Amino acid sequence: MKTAPISEELFQRAQNFIPGGVNSPVRAFRAVGGNPRFIKSAKGAYLFDEDGNRYMEFINSWGPMILGHAAEIVQEAVQQAIPNSLSFGAPTRKEIEIAELIISMVPSIEKVRMVNSGTEATMSAIRVARGYTGRDKIIKFEGCYHGHGDSFLIAAGSGAITLGVPDSPGVTKGVANDTLTAPYNNLQAVQTLVDANRGNVAAIILEPVAGNMGLVLPTPEFLQGLRDLCTKEGIVLIFDEVMTGFRLAPGGAQQLFGVTPDMTTLGKIIGGGMPVGAYGGKKEIMDCVAPAGPVYQAGTLSGNPIAMSAGMAMLNYLKNNPQVYTQLDETTERMISGMRNNMQQLGLNYTINKVGSMFTIFFTDQPVTDFDSAKTSDTALFGRYFNEMLQRGIYLAPSQYESLFVSTAITPELVDEYIQANYDALKAIQG
Repeated sequence: MKTAPISEELFQRAQNFIPGGVNSPVRAFRAVGGNPRFIKSAKGAYLFDEDGNRYMEFINSWGPMILGHAAEIVQEAVQQAIPNSLSFGAPTRKEIEIAELIISMVPSIEKVRMVNSGTEATMSAIRVARGYTGRDKIIKFEGCYHGHGDSFLIAAGSGAITLGVPDSPGVTKGVANDTLTAPYNNLQAVQTLVDANRGNVAAIILEPVAGNMGLVLPTPEFLQGLRDLCTKEGIVLIFDEVMTGFRLAPGGAQQLFGVTPDMTTLGKIIGGGMPVGAYGGKKEIMDCVAPAGPVYQAGTLSGNPIAMSAGMAMLNYLKNNPQVYTQLDETTERMISGMRNNMQQLGLNYTINKVGSMFTIFFTDQPVTDFDSAKTSDTALFGRYFNEMLQRGIYLAPSQYESLFVSTAITPELVDEYIQANYDALKAIQG
């Protein structure tokens, strides 16, 4: 039994000074019950909490730790950069080098601007798309998360062409009026929205593989259908690859599925896990960004030299070692196969979605292809499963509606450990 009295004490203390005791909502364990573990360190496949407990983990800082925690090549790059100072607020050579590297790897990007988070990247990309097209409205998809920018915190209306309503206090109705929402994987709904708002839609933004309603794959015709529609209507197609960029392939989901957007947003993986983001795309679109063009976006810490050093080390390694993706896919496939065997032995019929090194087990027997089908999952049962896995030393995302991420630190022996823990946890929550 893994107890965590120090984490309990820290969480009680944190609530006096930090809203909800955490600096990001999902960390609070509210969706799964219990209180969060406070992490002291991480190495390879493991997290270590303040109580000295060790967990094999599958969050990997929400994706970027492809090589496991504290990967030596990234650590060394950071250590070499630190003596030169932490920030300049002025241009550096590394910014050019990482821009060239990203452009060489991601099919859609001809020019790129560095920012400090995925949220900054998506907010900026939407602004640029509006400036480029001279249009106001955007289309997003139910269950896709693009950070906490006002434009993205919008729930669907009661019909395909109903205007959105704010999904969070503090988001104005005016912002909501410019955000249209469609079901993921539903091309007809998108066409209906475009027809009803012809000439007013600046951009369609989506996760090409959804990771924030749990892992949901696009249907074969969905991404290409969006590409064709945007080309026909002069709409900027934006792939939010904060999760999938460089994880599913060197060029991200757009390389894997062979569909090239007009713009792409990227996140912390390009900083080797450090706070960083970027947005990029076609030259004619990106040349709208100040100081080249009239669309203003700035950031003192953009292109931070420490993050750029970490990112260069990570991306160069991935570019030069494509076998990483084969290894990750094989490891994840072994895990999924073991989970399916466990369910067969136990007479269970849950749904597992997987692509590359990302996967989710949904506690439903229905196929999960959009947010509505994801919501058929038994979230209370997932909470029990999460806690049973935690007690067995496996740290999962504390929400049914998140993807899990596998790193190269997961060895065949650790796969066997995971499969056994999965069997024991599923057995424990039966009945």
